[in-house]
Amino acid sequence: MPIIAAMQWDLFCRVIDNYGDIGVCWRLARDLAARGEQVQLWLDDASALGWMAGGPPPGGLVVRHWGDAADEPVVGDVVIESFGCDLPEAFVARMASRQPAPRWINLEYLSAESYVERSHRLHSPQFSGPGAGLSKQFFYPGFTTRTGGLLREPGLAAEQAAFDAPAWLAALGIERRPGERLVSLFAYRLMPELLPLLAEQPTLILACPGAVQSQLAAQALPADVRWQALPFLSQPNFDRLLWACDFNLVRGEDSFVRAQWAGKPFVWQIYPQDDGAQGPKLETFLDLYLAAAPADLAAGTRRLWRAWNGLGAWPAALPASNTAAATALQWRQHLARQPDLASQLLSFVAESG
Repeated sequence: MPIIAAMQWDLFCRVIDNYGDIGVCWRLARDLAARGEQVQLWLDDASALGWMAGGPPPGGLVVRHWGDAADEPVVGDVVIESFGCDLPEAFVARMASRQPAPRWINLEYLSAESYVERSHRLHSPQFSGPGAGLSKQFFYPGFTTRTGGLLREPGLAAEQAAFDAPAWLAALGIERRPGERLVSLFAYRLMPELLPLLAEQPTLILACPGAVQSQLAAQALPADVRWQALPFLSQPNFDRLLWACDFNLVRGEDSFVRAQWAGKPFVWQIYPQDDGAQGPKLETFLDLYLAAAPADLAAGTRRLWRAWNGLGAWPAALPASNTAAATALQWRQHLARQPDLASQLLSFVAESG
């Protein structure tokens, strides 16, 4: 990667719902700052950082309120518009008058669909409005070398290797019984049909805050299944939860990526859309994830993922845990061979600056 001086980054994020957008942007901002960059993270609602951040912003990272951007006199070297959030017009006008013009990047949502490779790095010239004369470029996270990759902090693998799961669980007040499987649950909704499948062996479900806690409380659980409510966890502790568990049920984008870095069997509950677009998105990821998996595991995994998303009938049993674990580790190794998203952003800006 070309060596360049540290830059000022303006990263804009609107907190739509479910904390997914702010989760991705906080991780990116924190990663860039840890690499020596100066980052201003512009948020319309920073309240979730009270539990998500796990402490004050690191050096080089400043959190700003979205409404103040209209009067901000200084525009950074790089401006990231996350997930098409539409920057304040007054700020865009100052971008257009800045010399040299900033790099304007539209950070898009994660998908395994084929359009991602076609659209990654494409220009979108601005012919009208306050940004006339500027060119926005699309940056797509993804799972292949023709995309922008995934967020992965430089020290992640070493931290995970040194992780003491029993000590961490004990500190959180979680007592695992002998032979008990640990399952993390972070979902938009509980699909109770899963519970009898989990009862094939003693299981403790660790449920993250949200509707699933009240839904679990209303269920008559199988004899060998119990659950425990978790508090809101900071991002570092959420990662540790995934590392400590044997099976992870995750949702949205940020936890979906972190489950892949955990290297444990997992199931993704994709964000539901009125037009049913989540179905093809789910299938295209499974095509990649299961490409090298044994046929029986691939078939069982597809049935389970579809059912957990309300897109198909439930399987008779969960996929075999040993082959599912081997597939998860193989997939993590595949992803780890690719440059991470922050490294690719830095390289991208250096090449096109």
